[in-house]
Amino acid sequence: MPLQIFTDGAARGNPGPAGIGVVIRNDAGILLEVADFIGKATNNVAEYMAFIRGLEEALDMGEKSIECFSDSELLVKQINGEYKVKNEGLTPLFHHAQSLIKKFKHCKVYHTAREENKSADKLANRGIDEETTKGTPLFSR
Repeated sequence: MPLQIFTDGAARGNPGPAGIGVVIRNDAGILLEVADFIGKATNNVAEYMAFIRGLEEALDMGEKSIECFSDSELLVKQINGEYKVKNEGLTPLFHHAQSLIKKFKHCKVYHTAREENKSADKLANRGIDEETTKGTPLFSR
């Protein structure tokens, strides 16, 4: 079975504080979870950043066969060539993702329902929460 990568990006406001979530698993279970803050970004940029991070982590693991799952219909259809990338801000992310995909022997990208992607969604939101709460006082004055 190929390695499975579930990704999600979140932005509070569009653009706003943004985070990424990545869950990588195989038959044995979860191998890696990522929750990171990426700064101020749109939701679509966050989706691409999460996808790219998932690809990079799989490459670092030495994987050659992967299946990717995202609840972003836009990302999936752009990666699979069904939609053109019209947003100039997404173009470099799209090209970077495509260059990473070429490094795998087998890569399929699937759209999944939000309900099936809850773990990655929670991680993306945790990335935002953990960054936005750093340095804030416990009690406001």
